[in-house]
Amino acid sequence: MAVLELYTKYNRVWISDEEHVWKSAEIVKDFHSGDKVLELLLEDGSEYCYTVDPSKPQLPPLRNPDILVGENDLTALSYLHEPAVLHNLKVRFVESRIIYTYCGIILVALNPYKQLPIYGDAIIHAYSGQNMGDMDPHIFAVAEEAYKQMARNHKNQSIIVSGESGAGKTVSARYAMRYFAVVSKSANKTRVEDKVLASNPITEAIGNAKTTRNDNSSRFGKYTEISFDRKYRIIGANMRTYLLEKSRVVFQAENERNYHIFYQICSCADSPAFKNLRLQSADKFNYTCMGGDITIEGVNDKKDLEETRQTFSLLGLKEDFQSDVFKVLAAILHLGNVEIKNIGDDKSLPSDPHLAVFCELLGVSAEGLVRWLCHRRIVLVAETVVKPVPKDRAVNARDALAKHIYAHLFDCIINRINTALQVPGKQHAFIGVLDIYGFETFDINSFEQFCINYANEKLQQQFNLHVFKLEQEEYMKEDIPWTLIDFYDNQPVIDLIEAKMGILDLLDEECLFPQGTDQSWLQKLYNYLQASPMFEKPRLSNEAFVIQHFADKVEYQCRGFLEKNRDALYEELVDMMRSSKLPFLANFFQEEEKNAAIGKSVKVKPARPSVKPANKNLRTSVGDKFRSSLSLLMETLNATTPHYVRCIKPNDEKLPFEYDSRRVVQQLRACGVLETIRISAQSYPSRWTYIEFYSRYSILMSHMEADLNDKKQTCKNVLQRLIHDSNQYKFGRTKIFFRAGQVAYLEKLRLDRLRGACETIQKHARGWSQRRKYLALRKAAIILQQYVRGKRTIRKTVTAATLKQGWAALVIQRHWRGYRLRQVYQVVRLATITIQAFTRGWIARKRYKKMIEEHKALVIQKYARAWLARRRFQTMRRLVLNVQLSYRVQQLRKKIEEQNKENRGLLERLTSLANSHSQTMEKLQGLETQLEKSTNQKASLEKREKKAKEDASLVSIETIAQLQKEVEVLNLEKEKLEKTFERQDHEAEVATLKEEIKRLKEERVILQRKLEEGAQANSDLQEQVIQLTKHVKLIPELRRDLNNLQNQRNNMERKMKQQSEQARGKVSEIARQYFEHSNHFLINRNVQLSFWVSVLEFVKCLTFVGRILENHQREQKESYETQVEGLKLKVDHLENENSKLQNLFQEKSNVNENICQEVSRLSSENSVIPELKLRVSELQRQKQELEGLVEEQKRELTEISHNLQKKITEESSQRRYFEEKAEELEGEKRELQGRVEELEEENDHLKRQQLMENEVKSKLREETSRLTAENMDFDELLDQKDRLIKKLQTQVKTRQKTASTLPKDYLGMLEYKREDEPRLIENIILDLKLKGVAVNMIPTLPAYILFMCIRHADYLNDEAKLKSLMNAIIGGVKKVIVVNHQKDLEFLSFWLSNTHQLLNCLKQYSGEEEFLKQSTPRQKKNCLQNFDLSEHRQILSDLAIQIYHRFISVMQKTLTPTIVPGMLEHESLQGISSMKPTGFRKRSNSFYEESETYTISSILQHLTVFHSTMNHHSLDQGLIKQVIKQLFYLVAAITLNNIMLRKDMCSCRKGMQIRCNISYLEEWLKEKELQNVNAMDTLKPLAQTAWLLQVNKSTDDDAKEIIEKCSELSPVQIVKILNSYTPIDDFEKRVTSSFVRKVQSLLQDHEGSAQLMLDADYRFQVTFPFCTSTQALELLQVPNSLHLDFLNRI
Repeated sequence: MAVLELYTKYNRVWISDEEHVWKSAEIVKDFHSGDKVLELLLEDGSEYCYTVDPSKPQLPPLRNPDILVGENDLTALSYLHEPAVLHNLKVRFVESRIIYTYCGIILVALNPYKQLPIYGDAIIHAYSGQNMGDMDPHIFAVAEEAYKQMARNHKNQSIIVSGESGAGKTVSARYAMRYFAVVSKSANKTRVEDKVLASNPITEAIGNAKTTRNDNSSRFGKYTEISFDRKYRIIGANMRTYLLEKSRVVFQAENERNYHIFYQICSCADSPAFKNLRLQSADKFNYTCMGGDITIEGVNDKKDLEETRQTFSLLGLKEDFQSDVFKVLAAILHLGNVEIKNIGDDKSLPSDPHLAVFCELLGVSAEGLVRWLCHRRIVLVAETVVKPVPKDRAVNARDALAKHIYAHLFDCIINRINTALQVPGKQHAFIGVLDIYGFETFDINSFEQFCINYANEKLQQQFNLHVFKLEQEEYMKEDIPWTLIDFYDNQPVIDLIEAKMGILDLLDEECLFPQGTDQSWLQKLYNYLQASPMFEKPRLSNEAFVIQHFADKVEYQCRGFLEKNRDALYEELVDMMRSSKLPFLANFFQEEEKNAAIGKSVKVKPARPSVKPANKNLRTSVGDKFRSSLSLLMETLNATTPHYVRCIKPNDEKLPFEYDSRRVVQQLRACGVLETIRISAQSYPSRWTYIEFYSRYSILMSHMEADLNDKKQTCKNVLQRLIHDSNQYKFGRTKIFFRAGQVAYLEKLRLDRLRGACETIQKHARGWSQRRKYLALRKAAIILQQYVRGKRTIRKTVTAATLKQGWAALVIQRHWRGYRLRQVYQVVRLATITIQAFTRGWIARKRYKKMIEEHKALVIQKYARAWLARRRFQTMRRLVLNVQLSYRVQQLRKKIEEQNKENRGLLERLTSLANSHSQTMEKLQGLETQLEKSTNQKASLEKREKKAKEDASLVSIETIAQLQKEVEVLNLEKEKLEKTFERQDHEAEVATLKEEIKRLKEERVILQRKLEEGAQANSDLQEQVIQLTKHVKLIPELRRDLNNLQNQRNNMERKMKQQSEQARGKVSEIARQYFEHSNHFLINRNVQLSFWVSVLEFVKCLTFVGRILENHQREQKESYETQVEGLKLKVDHLENENSKLQNLFQEKSNVNENICQEVSRLSSENSVIPELKLRVSELQRQKQELEGLVEEQKRELTEISHNLQKKITEESSQRRYFEEKAEELEGEKRELQGRVEELEEENDHLKRQQLMENEVKSKLREETSRLTAENMDFDELLDQKDRLIKKLQTQVKTRQKTASTLPKDYLGMLEYKREDEPRLIENIILDLKLKGVAVNMIPTLPAYILFMCIRHADYLNDEAKLKSLMNAIIGGVKKVIVVNHQKDLEFLSFWLSNTHQLLNCLKQYSGEEEFLKQSTPRQKKNCLQNFDLSEHRQILSDLAIQIYHRFISVMQKTLTPTIVPGMLEHESLQGISSMKPTGFRKRSNSFYEESETYTISSILQHLTVFHSTMNHHSLDQGLIKQVIKQLFYLVAAITLNNIMLRKDMCSCRKGMQIRCNISYLEEWLKEKELQNVNAMDTLKPLAQTAWLLQVNKSTDDDAKEIIEKCSELSPVQIVKILNSYTPIDDFEKRVTSSFVRKVQSLLQDHEGSAQLMLDADYRFQVTFPFCTSTQALELLQVPNSLHLDFLNRI
C-alpha cells in the first residue's frame, strides 16, 4: 500500500525538536493527498499543525508500534529512520537498563558509567556455543560469533571497536579478549591467555591518560591479533599500535593528565626501589601538573603500579628491564623540569639541578646535552656552523627529545610484550581486536584529529562495502532479484586526503623545505584543492580549512601541522642519546634500517609515487608512516571477516544511565549506524520467516486459508489479499521480505482485527448484561402490577358477609389443620421413639462387643508381652551367663598364672636342692681324697713296718713294743677325729635335710590345696561349658581330649619305665664301683669303717629323695583322679542335657502334631493352599532330622559313657600299677645321682604339661564362644520356627520368605591363583558386556565376585595378594571409566552401582559395629579377620565420587541442548504465544538450519531414560535421588540464565508457558515416586520468575507482594526481569521505571547474591549412603558366561 495511506488517525509520527532532537505526536485526522496541513496532538496535550507542500509532500517519519519498541535488533523495526533508532536505544538504555543493541551487523554499546553484573564467567559460559540472535545483544555474543566463524569457515576474523573517547572502547576490547581467553584455553602450560590479558594493564599504563571526556582514554590505536592453533586454542598474540599521542608527554590541557605511568611512579617515590630515581610528588614536575588535578577519583596510582609490575613479571620482563623503564620515565620527568633561560638575543642556557639527574639516569654527558639543547649545527657547502637558538627553540628541542624518548620507550615495551606473547607453535588462524579512536571533532582540531578522521574514513569505506556485500548475499541466498542500492561513498574524501597532490602529499612536500611554514602549506591547499566539493575555505579564518567528512564538516587549524608531521629532532641530540652509557636507551636511537617494520614488510601502493628523501637526514614523515600502517591495517581487515562494535557515550557528565539524545545522535551519525539503517531501508528492511509470519498474523487469515496444510502457500495467499501492491514484498526461499512500513501496516490490520474482536466481545457481553438487567426489571414490574391489580379487585368485590364467611373459613381451617398436624406429630413421635430404642440398643450391643474385643485383645497382649518378657529374660540370662563365663575364665587365667609362678618357685627350690646335692658330692669326694691319703699313710706305715722288721734284728723288742703302742695311740686319735668330724657333718646335714623336708611338706600341702582349687575351678568351668553346650560337636572334642590324656599317660608310663631302668642301672653301677673300692680298702679296718659310714650317709640321702618322689607320684595320681571325676561329671551333664533335648523335641513334636491336626482340619474345611502343605512337610522333615540328630547324640553319649567307664577301670589299674611302682622305688633308694637328673626331666615335663593345659583351656574358651554363637543361631532358628507356626495358625495371607538354611558346603569365598589375577580383572571389569543374562539378573554381580575374592585373600592372611587385588580392581575400574567408556551412560551407571556395592560390602564385612547393626549372624561371622581395608575404602570412595561426577556430566551434556527449547521456546500451551519479528542477527544465523525440535516431552524422555537406566543397574535409591535433584537444578539454572539474557523471553505468556512446563516436571516426579527428593526446591527460582512475569506490576502493593513472593531470587535478578519485561501485544503494559525504582528501594534491606546468573556447573555434595546387603555370599554362583572357570568356591 502507499505510504500516504499510513497517515491515519491514531497513528503516531516523529517531529524534530531542538532539545530532544525528535519528539512524538499523534495524528488527529486522517491525511489525504492534497492536504496542506497534518493535524497532530503532542504528548503534552497541545495541538500542532505540520505544514505540508502538496506538490512534494514531505511528511514526518512514522513511529513504530509499541510492540516493536525495545527490540534487540534495530533492523527488526518496521520504520527504519533516525528517530526510531534513537527512541529504541533510549527505551532499552533508560527503561530496561540494557546497554547493548544490534543494528544489523553492528553492536551498539552505550557506556552505562556503572559496573554491571553481566561480565562474569557464568555469562561467558552462557553465551559460549549460542547463535548470535538467540541471546540478548552482548559483546560476548560478538566474540562468540567471531570465534565460531573462525572455527567453521577456517577464516580469520576481526572485531573493530570504535567510538569517541570515553565511550568504552578499551573496556569492550578487553572483555572481548577475556572471552577468548576463557572459552579457548591454551594448549601448553605457559598460560598464554593470562599473558594476553596481562598486557592490558601495561598498555593502559603507558598509553592511556585522563581527558576531559574520559578518565582512562586510550591515546593510541591498537590492533591485537590473537593466534589459535588447529584445535582453536590460544597459542600467542601480537600487538600493533597506531599514532601514539606524543604531544601529551609535554603538554596537557586543563583538567587532563599525562600518561598514567608517570603518576604511578611518582606515587611510589618514597619506596626503596625508587630512591635512586630522586622522584617527588607529581605536582612538582612540569610534565605532570599542567592539567591541574593530579589524581582521579576512585583510582589508586600506587596500587595500579603494583599491578603493572606484577604484569611485567607475568610476561617475563625481569627486574632489570623494569628498572631501566622506570629510569627512562624518571629521566623524562626530570627533563621537563630543566629550566632554560635567555642570556641574550637569540641565545639560551639551561640551568637546573634536574639536568644533572637526567644525565646521571641516562648516562649521557651533561656538557654535550647543555650545548646541543641551546645550539644548532648548520651544514653549509664549505663549512659547518654552530649557531645558538632562542629560548622557545631550545624549549621545543627539549620537549621534542622527551617525546622521542617516550615514543621509543613505548615501542620498546610493545615489542617486548609481543615477544613475550609469542609461543612456539604454528598459527592456524587469528582473531584481531581493533581498539581505535572514533570520529573526533573539537573546537580546535589539529593534526591528531586529522589523522584520526582519516583513519575513520577508511574504516567507514570498508564498513559500507561489507554491509553492501552482506545485503547482496542475503538476497542471493533467498533468490530475490538484486537491485543496486544507492549508498554513501566516501571515496572522494579519501582521494582528497591521500591522492596525488592531496592533503598528505602537499604536507610532505612542504616539510621538505627548511623554510616551509604552516601558512605556506595552507595556501597551497587553497590553490590546489579549492575545486574539490569536499574541501572548503572558512569564511572568517585564513589559518584553517574545512573537510566534509562522512559524519560531519570539520574545521582544522593549520598551526602545528608541519612540526607534528616532521616530528624532527636535532641529529646532535640523537647522537648523544645513541652514545648513552645506558644500553637500554642507546638501542632506541639506532638507525631506522635496523628498527623498521618489525618483521612484516608490506608494500603499500599510494595514490601517487612519494618523494624520495635526498639523504638519510630526511626521514619519513609522520603522515607517511601513518598512511602506510593504515594501509597495512586495511589489508589485514579486508582479508578477515569483520565484526563491528560501536561504542556510544550517552552523556558528557559521566552520569549512570542518563541519555542525552543530541550527543547520541551525533555519534550515531558519525559511527555509521544510521548509514546501515539507510542502506537497509532502501530495499526490504523487514524480513520474516514463514513460521513467524504465520504465528503472528494467523488472526488475519480466513478459515479456508488457515485450513491449508502448506503454511508457506497460506502466507502467500494472505499477503496477496491484504497488500495488493506486489512490489511492497517479496517471497524468498525461507523468508518474506517487506519494504519499510509494511510490517507496521500489518500490525495495524492485526490491531484493528483484535480491536474489532474486542468490540464484538464487549458488544455481546454488554448486551447480555443489559438484557439481564431488563428481564429483572420487567419481572419486578409484573409482580408489582399483579399486586396492585389484586388490591383493586379485592376492594371492588369484597363485602361484610364475604369477610365473615372468609374469617369463619379461616378458623375452621386453622382447627382442622391443627388437628391434622397433631395426628401426624403423634405418629412421627411414636416412630421416632421406636427408632431411638432400636438404635440405642444396637449402639449398646456394639459398644459391648467392642468392650469384649478390647478385653480379649488385652488378654492376648498380656500373654504376648509375657512371652516377650520371658524371651528378653532368656536372652539377658544368656548374656549374663556369657559375662559370668568370661569373668570366671579371667579368674582361672589369673590362678593359672599364680600356679605358674609357684611352679617357678618350686623349680628354684629344686635347683637349690641340686646345689646342696652337689655340695654333698664334693664332700664325698673330699672323703675319698682323705681315704686315699690314709691308704698312702698305711702304705708308708707298712713300708716302715717292713723296714722295722728288717731292722728288728738291730732294734730291741722294747722299742718295737713302744712303737706299736704309739701306732695304736695314733690310730685311736685318728678314729676319734674321724668320728667327731663325721658326726658333726652328719648332724648338720641331717638337720638341714629335716628342715628342708618340713618346708617341702608345707609347700606340698599348699600346692595340693591350690591344685584342688584349680581342679574345682576347672570342674566349674567345665560345668559352665556343658551347660552352654547344646551341640553335638562337643563329643568329638571330648574324644580328642580323652585320647590326648591316654597318650599323655602312655608317655608318662614309658618315661617312668625308662627312668626306673636307668635308675637301676645307675644304682648297680654305683654299687659295683663302691664294692670295687671296698675290696681295695679291706686291708685296713679303719678305712673300712670310714667307708661304711659314708655308705650309710648316702643311703639316708636316697631315702629322702625317695620320699620326694613318692609325694610327687601321689600328687600326680590325685590330679589324674580329679580329671577322671571331671570327665564323669561331663558325661552326667551331657546325659542331662540329652534328656532335656529329648523333652524339648517331644514338646516340639507334640506342637507339630497339633499343627498337623489343625492343618488337616483347615484343609478339610477350606482346601488348604499347596504352599502351606509344602511348609508343613518341610517342618515335618526338619522335625525328623532333629529327631535323628537327637538319636545320634544319644548313641554317641552312650558310647562316650562306655568309653569313660573303660577308661576309669584302666585308670584304677594304672593307679595300682603306680602303687607297685612306688614300692619298687622305695627299694631303690641308692639312686641319688640318677634321681636328681630324673627330677630335672620331670620338671621339664611339668612345664610341658602346664603348656598343654593352657592350650586345652584356650581351646575350651574358643569352644565356649563358638558354642554360645551357635546357641544364639539355634535360638534365632527356633524363634523363626515359632513365627512360622503362628503364621500358619492365623492363616496370614502375606508371608515373608523364610531364609533357607545356609549351606554348610560353601563359605562365601572364591579362590584364585596369583597368576590368574589379570584374567580376573580383564573378564570381570575390562571385557564385561552389559547385555549378559547374568549381569541383567544381578547387576551388582561383579562387585560381589570381587569381594568374595577379597575375602579369600584376607582368609589366607596374604597381604601382598590382597593389596595387589585391590589396586588391580581400582585401576581396572578407572581404565574402564576414564579411558574406554568415559561418555557411555550405561557403563557409567553400571560401574557406579557396582563401585557403591563393593564399597558397601567392604563396610558391612569390616567388623565395625556401626556397619553390623542390620547384618545377619552368618554375615557377622563372615567378616574380614586379618586386614583393615579403611584406606582402600577411602580410595574406592574417591573413585565412586569421580564416576558420579562423570555420570552427571554425561547426563548434563545430553540434557542441556533440550532445556532451552523445551522449557522456553516450545509452546506446550498452544495459541498463547505469538512470535515477534527478528532482526538481522537472528536471521543471518539461521538461513537453512533445520535442527531437531525439542519439547518438554524431550526433557521428560531423557529423564525417564536416565531413571530407568539407574534402576536397571540397581543403583541405590539415595544416589538416584541425588542425581535427579542435580538434573532438576541444571534445568532451573539454564532456563533462568537464558531468561536473564533473553529479553524476548520476559513476557506474561512466557511465564504461563514456564509454569505449565514446571507442572509437567512435578507430575513426572510423582509418577516416579520421587516427591521426597527435594528436586522441586531447585525449581523455586524458576517458578518465582514465572510468577513474576505474570503478576501485575503497577502499584505499591504489587511491589510489596513481589518482594515477599520472590524470596529465592536475588535483587539483581528481580530488577533485571522487571527491566527486561516485554509486552507481546499492544494490550499489555510495560513496567514503568518508577515501579522499578520502587522495587529497588524495597530491595535495599534484603540480603542476596550480587550474581545475575546461577552457576549451572554447581554440583551438590554427593553422599554415598550405606545400605546393608541381604545377599548371601554362600548362595552366589559364578555363571559360565563370565569365563571365570579358574575361580573355585570354598
